[in-house]
Amino acid sequence: MKSILIIGCGLLGSSLLRKIYKKKLAKKIFVYETSKRNIKKIKRLKLPGTLIRKPEDVVSQSELIIFCTPMSEYEKIILRINKNLHSRHIITDIGSSKLKSLKVVNKNLRKGLFWTSSHPIAGSEVSGPENGKQNLFENKWCVLIKGKRSSKIHLKFLKSFWGKMGSRTIEMSPEKHDKIFSITSHLPHLIAYNLVKSAQDFEKKQKYDLLKYSAGGLRDFSRIAASNEIMWRDIFFDNKTNVSKAIDLFIKNLKSFKKDIISKNNKTILKKLAQTKKVRSRIIKLKQDINKPDFGRD
Repeated sequence: MKSILIIGCGLLGSSLLRKIYKKKLAKKIFVYETSKRNIKKIKRLKLPGTLIRKPEDVVSQSELIIFCTPMSEYEKIILRINKNLHSRHIITDIGSSKLKSLKVVNKNLRKGLFWTSSHPIAGSEVSGPENGKQNLFENKWCVLIKGKRSSKIHLKFLKSFWGKMGSRTIEMSPEKHDKIFSITSHLPHLIAYNLVKSAQDFEKKQKYDLLKYSAGGLRDFSRIAASNEIMWRDIFFDNKTNVSKAIDLFIKNLKSFKKDIISKNNKTILKKLAQTKKVRSRIIKLKQDINKPDFGRD
């Protein structure tokens, strides 16, 4: 490939940059980043690629264009590069919710152009180019979306591309994607944010030095809650219907647990705890995590 344009060079964008350079997948890698702070970090880290100020100047010569920005930035960037795009361009993104972002794409992308969305399941609570890793996508799933503006040829190309990044790929409709990840990703992050806020409220009300006694539960939730707030705001807003339904289900089950605790329903609560404990074994069996103590995990 002659050239690739990466739009946004935070955690995932810089990880892609490192891996693409390592694998020598393109003769030229262009990087568009608007954050002055990130630009300074990219220069200090001496990351590969050519930093550009105007993406429209290099779009025509970039065969692959990857959006690695918050989803709220898509419309502005699409409108900026629209006239420089042609049907041969392979355009993808790494966003964590799809229905709303694809509506933005379908509304703003010129007719005759393709957008074949991706979602590498490889995030982290840390952000910024300094935290990027070339092996971030190794043995991780990458969901490829079969949408109205996707191309079979581009899907085939992206399947190969993400395979070179080290990922396993699967195709999915945007509807199925957003339903699945509202439970497996979006709700857990929302719970983490709410639990940490509850701890802050409790600490303030009781005037206890609570955080020094953080056990494994609060400690692990605080790691998740340290994730990028702009990215997660966009995810919650974009997938609001599915996230709202997930919240309702969570509240229903939480109330059921509360009822069992108040009534000291030994049989019911033990059954629930034993059943949910089995999920951990399934996650390990499916190679979505490893079976080792997690304290101080890197």
